[in-house]
Amino acid sequence: MLAIGLMSGTSMDAVDVAIVKFAGNGCDLIHYQQFPIPESLQSALKSVGPRTSLGQLLELDAGVGTLFAQCATAAIKDSGVDSAKIGVIGSHGQTLLHSPQPPIRNSLQVGDANRIAWATRIRTVSDFRRMDMAAGGQGAPLAPAFHAWLFRVPQVTRVVINIGGIANISILPPAGENTVYGFDTGPGNTLLDQWIQRHQGKQWDEDGAWAASGIPDAGLLAVLESEPYFGAAPPKSTGRDLFNLEWLEQRAGSKLNSLPPVVVQATLLELTTGSIAKAVKTHAHAVSEAYVCGGGAHNARLMARLSDQLAPIEVGSMDNLGVPPDAVEAMMIAWLAWCRVEGIPANLPSVTGAERPVLMGAIYDPT
Repeated sequence: MLAIGLMSGTSMDAVDVAIVKFAGNGCDLIHYQQFPIPESLQSALKSVGPRTSLGQLLELDAGVGTLFAQCATAAIKDSGVDSAKIGVIGSHGQTLLHSPQPPIRNSLQVGDANRIAWATRIRTVSDFRRMDMAAGGQGAPLAPAFHAWLFRVPQVTRVVINIGGIANISILPPAGENTVYGFDTGPGNTLLDQWIQRHQGKQWDEDGAWAASGIPDAGLLAVLESEPYFGAAPPKSTGRDLFNLEWLEQRAGSKLNSLPPVVVQATLLELTTGSIAKAVKTHAHAVSEAYVCGGGAHNARLMARLSDQLAPIEVGSMDNLGVPPDAVEAMMIAWLAWCRVEGIPANLPSVTGAERPVLMGAIYDPT
């Protein structure tokens, strides 16, 4: 079966589209493409807060759904794939709220799947998180189940490190041995991106060059590392709801204004790499290989510091396994949609804390 995965992450900068062929116990990436999110829509999404009206939320739901449909249609055309051969589209949507703690666990993604199904005339699956939440889980992270399905091997323990806006790890012991674990470690690129946007007007820190030009401040780093989330035991998940510039300002207080912005950027990079490295060393025993996917794989400074902090574990890009690091999350959404139509539970209770495996996602059929 051919399936499409549509994904927009915490950074809200692009829609990732992956066309994937599933056969047996494996899959092949047929086509991958990124489409920028218009600045006006990015701004509207990032401005959502407690005062956002229901009407505005519905407009965003329609707008993101329409954009995702356009991206899927364009990717099908560019790939040369016959749309009649595509069995399903998986759409994650754009997360606006992720609140995984009891008593009321909830997660909100906008991107009307009805519009995607109708525009493409292809069955679409969306709303992947909330059935796991209904079963007592956190609805996140979703990636470890896919990582285990595709990247687990008999010989060694691997860790897959996904560094998008938020960073998460998947701990993959040898196939047939022990249990797969995974959780969000904390901020990935989100604080780095938000800080450089504020001070330089850039969307991201290319290669981590700005961070590399500064010296981290040990005092500020210690204050940020005191965030309770870092010491909380898994299962756990987080998002932009917690790690944002308001959090940074509240944690750092007056110290934030006394430091040059470049020093803060260097410190935020250390926060990202340090929290990932600590999570791996604390929870992933006997690991010999680590592979990085997501936008963080392109940040040379981040990759260098992560390699330093994880030594002697070998750290490489997902490219080393033959998969583009940017494509992994969209491939995962395609896999979730494939699992749903095949009737395969796709959550891992060892990761999310759910009571049992469940089918993930709601089906929208245009026929």
